[in-house]
Amino acid sequence: MPKIGIIGGSGLEKLNVLKDVKEVYVTTPYGLPSSSFLTGTMFGNEIAILSRHGREHTITPAGINNKANIWAFKELGCTNIIATTACGSLKEEIGRGDIVLLDQFIDWTKHRALTFFDDFHPDAMSHTPMADPFSEDIRGIIKKAAGEINCPLHEKGTVVTIEGPRFSTRAESYMFRMLGAEVINMTTAPECILANELQIPYAAIALSTDYDSWKNDEEPVTWEAVLEIFKENVEKVTTLLIKSVELM
Repeated sequence: MPKIGIIGGSGLEKLNVLKDVKEVYVTTPYGLPSSSFLTGTMFGNEIAILSRHGREHTITPAGINNKANIWAFKELGCTNIIATTACGSLKEEIGRGDIVLLDQFIDWTKHRALTFFDDFHPDAMSHTPMADPFSEDIRGIIKKAAGEINCPLHEKGTVVTIEGPRFSTRAESYMFRMLGAEVINMTTAPECILANELQIPYAAIALSTDYDSWKNDEEPVTWEAVLEIFKENVEKVTTLLIKSVELM
């Protein structure tokens, strides 16, 4: 059974990195995941890859069935999850094309399903600790991988996850900076919360594609600009992901 789960985000919907590939469909008590899973091997590790937004990028951030996605990884026997995500930078020093290894999140979503514990049960631990939500073990492996392939990396970063699909107003962008967020996206917090609830170690590799809306000397973020930067850097993210799996 696959052991390492990979979530391909925007620009990485069709990762082609596996040997002995099979397409696997998973049903869950929470409905269907965003896509079928591509399972196979990489460096002897069993892998299961899911496309977060669907393989044709048709699912909006708020439309992602995160409960089904994370539950399906559990069903497949995955013991770790590495996610990739595009993000906007809220700091001058995090430039376009930079990779950020997330270590904290601020959940600013409004309409997401964020828990498997819809009811309290005496034999279930329903209040999940979330002080350090990203796996330090996996983060350590990714940092080591970055060093081995000479890939510059911001080793920490707080992400604020907003509802989307719209981008921030300038006022919101300024506020998120004041709150201490360093990057911004629309997907990470719900995934990370649910993975922690199922006790699956989770880490996220974030690629900075823009400066959100806070920089007055630049044009505010657009989807076209996000895709352009991601396409320019997708090979870098994929190489880091592959090296990380090798070291796991």
